[in-house]
Amino acid sequence: MIFITAKFQVKPEHADAWPQISQRFTEATRAEPGCLWFDWSRSLDDPQEYVLVEAFRDEAAGGAHVQSEHFRTATAELPAYLVRTPKIVNVTVEGTDWSELGEMAVPGS
Repeated sequence: MIFITAKFQVKPEHADAWPQISQRFTEATRAEPGCLWFDWSRSLDDPQEYVLVEAFRDEAAGGAHVQSEHFRTATAELPAYLVRTPKIVNVTVEGTDWSELGEMAVPGS
């Protein structure tokens, strides 16, 4: 799978509204057949920083994502709400789902 983590530094005046600002992009991406997950989290240390964790089934699915109309719209519109260009880690890994963190195994789960 293609596993991506990106950090978005949102302008202070838009930080609380970022989930709504990015909602159409998020919903459209989650509806893609090759999208495994597309999840936003807000930093506990910096309320202006949002972290996006996303995964796509394979290179073809990742390619379809970046060629989609909603991706083009997002890359044209969302930078206006950001302080700087997002940072990203993009890797290909084995599997199609999360693995368990064995070091913190919860008995009975």
